[in-house]
Amino acid sequence: MVKPVVSVLFCCLGNICRSPTAHGVFESKVTELGMASRIYTDSCGTGGWHVGEPPDSRATNAARQRGYDLSSLRARQVQADDFQRFDYILAMDHQNLQDLTAMCPGNYTGRLSLFLSFAEGAREEEVPDPYYGGAHGFSHVLDLVEAASDGLLREIARAHPAR
Repeated sequence: MVKPVVSVLFCCLGNICRSPTAHGVFESKVTELGMASRIYTDSCGTGGWHVGEPPDSRATNAARQRGYDLSSLRARQVQADDFQRFDYILAMDHQNLQDLTAMCPGNYTGRLSLFLSFAEGAREEEVPDPYYGGAHGFSHVLDLVEAASDGLLREIARAHPAR
């Protein structure tokens, strides 16, 4: 397999709701577009409470209803070498962005930002944490993640054209 041209890391707090949802949705869209050999996708959490666990069942069920499969994903915690491995490190909210910024080495040349910065016309800056809410929260997360994924794919196509 050809080494991917672009690597993307999605990050939330525990890596069981928002970031695995973003990971699964984005990876599915990448595959649909035939770009799987060009884009590597992963997800992580700033906290380590759920390392090794699958995504929250509510996130998995909501994703499955829209045709996304999160079953192979397992939570992991962000590592220092992620800043060497990933071109885009995308936080779900301001607190996680702040935590990532504090870890980020001065020589990081990738893009560290909020994921929703790629969602054209978004009224929100953060992907809200649905963990303590009901099913609607997970559906809303999917709406936001789908929009931001489309915008990120446009950005990658523009910034990293196929050769």
